[in-house]
Parts: sequence; C-alpha cells; structure tokens
Amino acid sequence: MADERNVEELEQETTEQEEQDAADKAADTECSGSTQECDSCEEEAEEAGTEGEDAEAEESQDTGKEKKGFFSKKKDKKEEAYKAQITELNDKVMRQMAEFENFRKRTEKEKSAMFETGAKSVIEKILPVVDNFERALAMIPEEDKEAPFADGLNKIYKQLVTELENLGVKPIEAIGKEFDPNLHNAVMQVENDELESGTVAQELQKGYTYRDSVIRYSMVAVVQ
Repeated sequence: MADERNVEELEQETTEQEEQDAADKAADTECSGSTQECDSCEEEAEEAGTEGEDAEAEESQDTGKEKKGFFSKKKDKKEEAYKAQITELNDKVMRQMAEFENFRKRTEKEKSAMFETGAKSVIEKILPVVDNFERALAMIPEEDKEAPFADGLNKIYKQLVTELENLGVKPIEAIGKEFDPNLHNAVMQVENDELESGTVAQELQKGYTYRDSVIRYSMVAVVQ
C-alpha cells in the first residue's frame, strides 16, 4: 500500500511539474510576443516620426522656395526700374550734350560773324586813310621823292598796307581786266582803241576784299 501511495504522489508531482512548465512556457511566449509588439510599435512610431520630419522639411523647403521666388521677382522688378531710370538719365544727358554742342557751334558762329562785322567796319574806316596816303605820294614832285619827308611817308604807307594784307585785306585788280559787276562799280564809259569793249580802262577809286568778300567795290571807267 505504501508503494502505491508513493507512486501516486510521484505521478501527481510530475503532473504538477509539467503544468508548471507549461505555464512558464506560455508566459515566456506571451512575453516574447509582447516584446515583438513593442519593437514593432517603436519602429512604426519611428517611421511616423521620420515621415513627419520629412513632411515638415519638404514644407519648409517649399516655403523657402516661395519666399526666394518672391524676393527674386521683387529684385528683378527693382533692377528693371533702375535700368529704365538709367536709360532715361542717359537720354537726358545725351540730349543736353547735343544741345550744348549746338549752342557752342552757334555761339562760335555768332562770335565769328560779330568779329567779321567789326573787322569790316574798322577796315572801311582805315581805307580812306590809305587813299589819302596814295594821293599824298602821287602829289610829291619827282625831284622831292627822295627827300626824307617823302621817304618817311612812303614807309608808313607800305607798313599800313602790309598790316592790312596780314589781316586778309587785298586790293581788287581792275585796270586791263574784264568788267565784273561782283567786283567793279562802273561810273563812266570811255573810248580806248587799245582795249576791248567791256574792259576796265581806268580806276577812279581802288577797291578791296576782306577774306574773299568785297569790302569796297572798285570805281572804274569801262571801255565802250
């Protein structure tokens, strides 16, 4: 009887041990599954966080691009405005320079014309003095032409004529030349067998030109 009781107790202990092992194994399995689930959750959380960060980064990049595009357009508009202003200022400067150049040329032309007018006025007043010198020299008798007075008078006359020539004043050739209404002023007609008709036979008053313009016409007698 004692042996049977021992066998039953042993079987009961074995059964209880198996049940305990089975329970421990089940507990280990549940723990392992729970750990895997935790790891999966963490991975999903990490993936979600990464996706969120990527989305925020993309959104930030898009915002940055929009801001950059806005400032770029604003900068382009400013540059276009500056270029237009520079072009306008350059046009104004060019017009002012052209106007100034025209003004300078016009002023120089007016000054030259005023100088020419003033010079002609002075020369016209000097020419009668030259005529008087010529008349005085013509009135000197042949025996007195070598006298100091006559020599001094002749030298002053030549000096005056030379200075007039340096200014561009030249006498008009008349005697023996064909009558030219642009240079000569015919006051009378004469007969002369040695000269052809229309030729200047006599010069009554000498004419002069100043820089290719007549300042005084020659008073002449023309052959009929």
